[in-house]
Amino acid sequence: MRKFAYLATTLALTGCLALTACNQQDDNQQATAQVQKLTRPANPNDTKAWNAYLVQLVQSHLDGMTAAQPYPYLVPAGDDDEAKAQYDRQLGNVQDTVARGVLPGNLLAFAGPNSGKTADLVTAAFKDAKPGSFKGVIVLFIGDQADQQRVEDAVKPTGATFRFVQM
Repeated sequence: MRKFAYLATTLALTGCLALTACNQQDDNQQATAQVQKLTRPANPNDTKAWNAYLVQLVQSHLDGMTAAQPYPYLVPAGDDDEAKAQYDRQLGNVQDTVARGVLPGNLLAFAGPNSGKTADLVTAAFKDAKPGSFKGVIVLFIGDQADQQRVEDAVKPTGATFRFVQM
């Protein structure tokens, strides 16, 4: 019986030490991640870099979100046929989302290399939204100061909480 108690105590202590080591490693990883802040990508066509940048900005502005995950939208910057087709598909997607409505606690984030195009997409998507239909929803616009007011004006009638982040 004493051997069993000794073995159980040893296992419990080993488990505690292992968990402590994991927590310290997680703390070190978080500190390293905070140091590696991304900057705004220079190439507007580098979607991988823009996605990483958008994820970082969205993650730092999740206050008040109670949903399982945010809904980020990266608006393409180019003017070629493929970029225009992507923009049109994304606009249709966002318009459908706005028309259906979004449950309270969710966060919709909009960003892109061209702040003006991103603002155009948001204002077009929200122009037919029903007043009060987004109460409890957070809409995050990541762009230039020059576009903030028109996006805010398009979103405010829906009752959404509007947030702006300067790129």
